[in-house]
Amino acid sequence: MAKIVVKNSAGVESGEMELKSEVFDATLSIPLMHQAVVTEEANKRRGTSETKTRSEVSGGGAKPFRQKGTGRARQGSSRSPHMPGGGVVFGPHMRSFNKKLPKKMRRAAIRSALTAKLTDGDIVVVESLAMDAISTKGMLNILGALGAPAGGRILVVVEELTEVITKSTRNIDNLTLRLSPAVSARDLLVSHKIIMTKGAIEMLQGVLSL
Repeated sequence: MAKIVVKNSAGVESGEMELKSEVFDATLSIPLMHQAVVTEEANKRRGTSETKTRSEVSGGGAKPFRQKGTGRARQGSSRSPHMPGGGVVFGPHMRSFNKKLPKKMRRAAIRSALTAKLTDGDIVVVESLAMDAISTKGMLNILGALGAPAGGRILVVVEELTEVITKSTRNIDNLTLRLSPAVSARDLLVSHKIIMTKGAIEMLQGVLSL
């Protein structure tokens, strides 16, 4: 089993924690991680773009001009795609972009992402993020002490969403708050620094090691 240093909210080392090798020392699979990210991004798309074809555009029932004698090419409708105000050829229509990823593949992608981030030294374990009162400034001080980069994307994973933590983090730019074990491969891969409480890691390992 690998070990990782556990820090307190002041950024001082307070102990060590053992990490399960099947979760934090998994086989890296870049194609699988890519597939997981693409699936999550696709499922966020609304797919509401819509254009009208020549059969859906209003008007155009009458022939624009007579068949012969005008010197122009014959036309049957003023709503043909090449006419002003006509329909759109091969335009977008409402559709679903949803993709499905099997649970085993999704969990394998998360294990792969956790392994990659741990190898890069981007995961920080903290005993707790509990504070006495709601304070954005106080939370920023804690994150800074834990090595979170200023302006970088930060992922904070906790075992319990309290009002203090939720309200203290909601106004911090580029910070994503997640309740363990509801973390996706995309959450992990797009983050520059991942701060996880000790309890959150235990919950995550319990799910991913099944």
